[in-house]
Amino acid sequence: MTRIIQTLIFMLGFMFFACKPTTSETTTSSQATDVTAAADGVGQSNVKDDTSNPNIVQVAIGSKDHTTLVAAVKAGGLVDALSNAGPFTVFAPTNAAFDKLPAGTVEGLLKPEKKADLVNVLEYHTYVGALKPEYFQDGQSYEQVNGKKVNITIKDGKTFVNGSEIIATVPASNGVIHVIGDVLLPK
Repeated sequence: MTRIIQTLIFMLGFMFFACKPTTSETTTSSQATDVTAAADGVGQSNVKDDTSNPNIVQVAIGSKDHTTLVAAVKAGGLVDALSNAGPFTVFAPTNAAFDKLPAGTVEGLLKPEKKADLVNVLEYHTYVGALKPEYFQDGQSYEQVNGKKVNITIKDGKTFVNGSEIIATVPASNGVIHVIGDVLLPK
């Protein structure tokens, strides 16, 4: 009986010291490491995977027709967000679409002090969910990430978002990219 009591006391003592809560010093050190890791560029966009299908950002980076969009996504700090699991639908304007904007518009939006405006425009091009072409019906509207809606129209077998024709659809591992010929501007 004495041996059982000694064993129980030993186990309780062991559990007490083994389950000791972390100190604030350890927690602070861990939090500092997390901040440092984020500052060092650690995030979903930095995961290297040559086996899986590319995500939305990787597809855009690989397209010579979307260099302006990629620069805007980087300037807006949205690379990691659009590299996450999603699913997302991105209406992706081509470089030619950005060229249609008034002179200086793109350059102005890429300035650090205009980041909020840039993010608003980019979020207007993004829907949370995968909208495949077969889902679109004439007259539909979808609420984008920035809270504003885009309208879908179908004419002569062609699909348009806010009047801009969807030129191509590219699947990605975390959603769908619909290539469009115009930049969508939130109203």
